[in-house]
Amino acid sequence: MAYEPHEYYMTRAFELASKSFSEGGCPIGGVLVDNDTGEVLGAGHNALVQEGNPIIHGEMAALRAAGRMVNRHNTTMYTTLQPCFMCTGAITQFGIPRVVIGDVINASNDETIRFMRGRGIEVIIMEPDTSIAARRCIDLTSRFRQGKPEQWLEDWGGGPNNKLKLQEPV
Repeated sequence: MAYEPHEYYMTRAFELASKSFSEGGCPIGGVLVDNDTGEVLGAGHNALVQEGNPIIHGEMAALRAAGRMVNRHNTTMYTTLQPCFMCTGAITQFGIPRVVIGDVINASNDETIRFMRGRGIEVIIMEPDTSIAARRCIDLTSRFRQGKPEQWLEDWGGGPNNKLKLQEPV
């Protein structure tokens, strides 16, 4: 099996995000791919609504579907939305060397991208001007954020905890 272009795998991730959206869930999909063969090792979508599980984001669903592996040091994670810190932590923890992102427009800032790059992870951001899949990722997430703002906030942890900002460092 040959490694397909990024558009191919991002389209697959987008289809999973669309499935989640059609089920009333957050439209985030993830696909974990073997860098040598192009084989999809695991794929999934956000399952906050479907499983009532706040931990199963698209990237986490892809990792779960891939199951046990000696390591993930020769893989690429495709994700429809810029990873949150939880997913960035998992990507970093498991030594995934490359992440391809469809949508950075709907993320609040570039902190997780800088974090991954600072640890040697290659981060590729697909350009919506040249990628149909990236445009679709951006449009679907925008539509979800506008239609279900409370659920969007819930998926990202409920927003900033103002009590933490009031505490003095020890």
